[in-house]
Amino acid sequence: MGSSAPSTLSRSVPRNRSVRVAAIGSPAQRPGASTRSARASTVVRRRAVVLALSFVSLVLVTVYFRESDGGVLHGFQSTGAAILRPFEVGAERVASPFRDGAGWFGGLFHAKSENKKLKEEIERLRQEVILSQSALRENAQLKALLDYRQGARFPTDYRAVAARVIARPPTQFEQQIVVSAGKNDGIAKHDAVVTEDGLVGEVTKVASNVAQVTLLTDNESAVSAIDIDTNAAGLVQHGSSGAALMVDRVTKDQVVNQGDVFVTSGFRSGDLTSLYPKGIPIGTVPTRVSQSDTDVYKHIQLDPYVDFSKLEAVIVLAKKPEAK
Repeated sequence: MGSSAPSTLSRSVPRNRSVRVAAIGSPAQRPGASTRSARASTVVRRRAVVLALSFVSLVLVTVYFRESDGGVLHGFQSTGAAILRPFEVGAERVASPFRDGAGWFGGLFHAKSENKKLKEEIERLRQEVILSQSALRENAQLKALLDYRQGARFPTDYRAVAARVIARPPTQFEQQIVVSAGKNDGIAKHDAVVTEDGLVGEVTKVASNVAQVTLLTDNESAVSAIDIDTNAAGLVQHGSSGAALMVDRVTKDQVVNQGDVFVTSGFRSGDLTSLYPKGIPIGTVPTRVSQSDTDVYKHIQLDPYVDFSKLEAVIVLAKKPEAK
C-alpha cells in the first residue's frame, strides 16, 4: 500500500500539469478583437476605393476638357447619350401627364385664389359706389330742403327742424315713418312734416330724440285743402281704387278741372285752426273730374307731389313760441 500511493501521485501530476499548460497557453483569440480588426480593414478598403474613384474622376474630367471634340471621351459621351436617349424619351412621356396635371391643378388653385380676390375687390368697389350714390342723393335732398327753408314758400310762423328718415312703413296698411328728431329738438305732437316737394304728414308720437310721422297716405289721415285755380275746397285723404290720394267733400257746385293743384287751406275759425300751415302743396288732379246725379260730392283723384316710397330727409315745421 505504501508503494502504490507515490506511483499514483507521480502519474497524476504530469497529467494535471499538461492540462493546465494547455488551458493557459491556448492560442485561441477573443471574439471582440476579431470584430474590431474586420471593421478597421473594411474602413481602410472603403477609403481606398473612394480615393481611387476620386482620382480617376479628376483624371477623366481633366482629359475631357483638354481633348478636342473628336476625342475618345467625347465619343463615349455621345454614344452613351444615344443609348440613353430612348429611356429619356420614355421617362419624359411617362412624366409629362403627371407634370401637366400638377401644373393644371396649380393653375386652377391660382385662378380660384385670383377669382376670390377679384370678387372681394368688386364687392368693395360696389359698396363704395352705393355709399357714394347714397351720399350724393342725400346731399341733393338736404340742399333742396335748405333752399325750401330759405325760400319764399316757407311759412314764416314756423321753425324748420331737418331730420333723416331712419325707419320706413313696415306694411302698406301702416303708413308711418320714424325721423331722427324729437322733443330735444323742439318737436311736438301734430307738427306738420314736409319736403321741398310738398306735404308729407304729421307727427303723431314724440320721444326725446326721435318722432313718429303718420303719412298723408295713411287711412286715418285727412287734411283740408283748396284748389288754387278755382278756390274749390275739400278734404284730402287716402285714395281708393288704386289712387294714392283723393279729394272728398267737394260739392257739385264747385269747379275742379284736370291739372288743378291742391294745397293746404290753413283755415282759421276763432280759436280753431288747421294743423297745417296754409299753402303747402299736396298734389295735382291727374284726370277729368267725374260726378254722378246720385252722389252729393265729386269724385276727384289726386297725385301727390311727394314720393312717399323714397323719403330720406324731411323738415318738421315746429311752431315758434309766441311773443309775450
